[in-house]
Amino acid sequence: MDSIRFGCWVFLICLLLSTTGYSRNLTSRPAVVNIGALFTFESSIGRVAKIAIQEAVKDVNANSSILRGTKLNVDMRNSNCSGFLGMVEALRFMETDIVAIIGPQSSVVARIISHVTNQLQVPLLSFAATDPSLNSLQFPFFVQTTHSDLHQMAAISDVVDYYGWKQVTAIYIDDDYGRNGMSALGDKLAERRCRISYKVGVPPDSGVNRTDILDMLIKVASMESRVIVLHVNPDVGFEVFSVANRLQMMGNGWVWIATNWLSSVLDSASPLPSETMDSIQGVLFFRQHTPDSDRKRAFYSRWRKLTGGSLGLNSYGLYAYDSVWLIAHAIDAFFNQGGIISFTNYSRLRSVKDSGLHLEAMGIFDDGKLLLNNILQSNLVGLTGRIKFDTDRSLILPAYDVNNVFGTGFKRIGYWSNYSGLTVVPPEILYTKPPNRSSANQELYKVIWPGDTLFTPRGWAFANNGKQLRIGVPLRVSFREFVSQARGTDTFKGFCIDVFTSAITLLPYPVQYQFIPFGDGKNNPSYTELVYKITTGFFDAVVGDVAIVTNRTKILDFTQPYVASGLVVVAPFRKSNSGAWAFLGPFSARLWIVTGCFFFVVGLVVWILEHRINDEFRGPPKRQIITVIWFSLSTLFSTHRENTMSTLARFVLLIWLFVVLIINSNYTASLTSILTVQQLSSHIKGIESLKESDEPVGYQGSARSGLWVENLQKVAGVSHFQETLP
Repeated sequence: MDSIRFGCWVFLICLLLSTTGYSRNLTSRPAVVNIGALFTFESSIGRVAKIAIQEAVKDVNANSSILRGTKLNVDMRNSNCSGFLGMVEALRFMETDIVAIIGPQSSVVARIISHVTNQLQVPLLSFAATDPSLNSLQFPFFVQTTHSDLHQMAAISDVVDYYGWKQVTAIYIDDDYGRNGMSALGDKLAERRCRISYKVGVPPDSGVNRTDILDMLIKVASMESRVIVLHVNPDVGFEVFSVANRLQMMGNGWVWIATNWLSSVLDSASPLPSETMDSIQGVLFFRQHTPDSDRKRAFYSRWRKLTGGSLGLNSYGLYAYDSVWLIAHAIDAFFNQGGIISFTNYSRLRSVKDSGLHLEAMGIFDDGKLLLNNILQSNLVGLTGRIKFDTDRSLILPAYDVNNVFGTGFKRIGYWSNYSGLTVVPPEILYTKPPNRSSANQELYKVIWPGDTLFTPRGWAFANNGKQLRIGVPLRVSFREFVSQARGTDTFKGFCIDVFTSAITLLPYPVQYQFIPFGDGKNNPSYTELVYKITTGFFDAVVGDVAIVTNRTKILDFTQPYVASGLVVVAPFRKSNSGAWAFLGPFSARLWIVTGCFFFVVGLVVWILEHRINDEFRGPPKRQIITVIWFSLSTLFSTHRENTMSTLARFVLLIWLFVVLIINSNYTASLTSILTVQQLSSHIKGIESLKESDEPVGYQGSARSGLWVENLQKVAGVSHFQETLP
């Protein structure tokens, strides 16, 4: 009997254990899993996201390969773009068995709700909150299922650098979303040696009126930069464009770059009223890039049937759809790992139990960290492409479409990705090739800029309130070709001024300057004192024929020399004789006589060697004398008719013809020089001849010239100087 009782107890224990195990398996995969969705229903993003989330839940529940018998239920709440209402609705979510929340679309609301979800360990997945600072260790349960504005600001910076602009004006919504976006833009521009020259914030509430925007844009128009980055919400953005169009700030010379807020409206509400489209002509804007696929095209076709064409599908709708699938896959992996949906009362709320707020209903999701890890470790393909997070908890392969508004719509002029920069080839094609971010590989199609022009604006204009640079100019008395002041005016001219103004025109940004004369106009000023004025701050720069010497390079910087320096001899030139007897000029009278004697001697020598054996050199004395003279002179032109028969005569004639060639060449060169080049009459040929002569050396009577005198004394040993100019 004891053995029978023992066997019964063992059987009951095994049955109890097996029943308990089965019960755990049932509770680990409940019939329904609740998730929340929190966003603004009536916004351009919210209207699209609501339908996209509903369709995603239907698709998940219709797919038997995921969740396996468990249905996904979504509870949608309207935050009305309010941080307070968002927090209230989030707290209401926590009273139910919500395991994850999709949204919100506002970065400000997301920051507030993240404090709640962090404490209760409920993952918060936002498809539209792009504030870069949200993706930090401060909010471990916040997950951005779209690309952060950090990448969008990098794309804007690359566009600014691509067109050669150096500074931009930023108009932003003055909340966490706008301020942190501008901070990221400033950092990315600095990496490309660009900057935000002026920032102006717009109040985030609806209290901003048209007058405030008018005053703001008038201030913007007075700045140098003509490149404006608009990072606001749609309501404020279109109001800014309307006022800017009225102020003629949407015409030639202006550049407007809008962030992806504009794409969400154009994609979902297009076509916009003609008045609105007219106010945004030529604007560049960005949109999250989603690779083309059969699944995406099928969903677009399905979307048109759902909405009847009354509501377009924007990229945020695609990210909202993928966020549902991301949660579904993470929950499925959560159950496969033995996760249980259970909640524990939050101990810190016991002190407010009797406050009437009913906060005791909220509990901590026990396995919330496990679900969060499954979300961050997900690797699937959705409508937006591959969904995978990197070590920084950001989606991999960020990319944007670069678009240009014109006519009644817009066109895509290229793509941006952090893999290849700006290209006209879709990023998914370039991912299969080695990365190439070289400047030569950056490319965009032609843009129709504001003012309906294809000419790229220079991006700046002279500001009305800019500070002018004080440029010191020496008021010279001598050598006024370098720099001089026009009589009776404040303008300057000369070679140095021309070089300076030409360099200024090549700068990609405006520089306002004012020439300030230095000197009394009666004597050449001290260049050492002029240069020293820069170190004291009296001048910002100096333009003139300032010598680069060692002492000056120790206290300031010089440009590259644009005039070659060195020692030259300045001497008067002899006026050339271009009269009838100019042909005698190449040779002196003595050289002419010697040359004539050589002609006669050569003719006589050839006659002596030839008249015995050559009949052409025989005859009466008169004929022989004429033959000698004719033969010698005809060798000058190689036209002699007499043949030489003697070997010695031919040898003499060969040497003489070579001499005649040299004489001809020298004569021709000398005559050409006399008739075309001015002849210098100085016997000073260089330093050595200067040292050997006793000629006086003139110099300018100024402190600057004293440097040259000192150097010439050291180099050449010259000591005989005479002051010739004041």
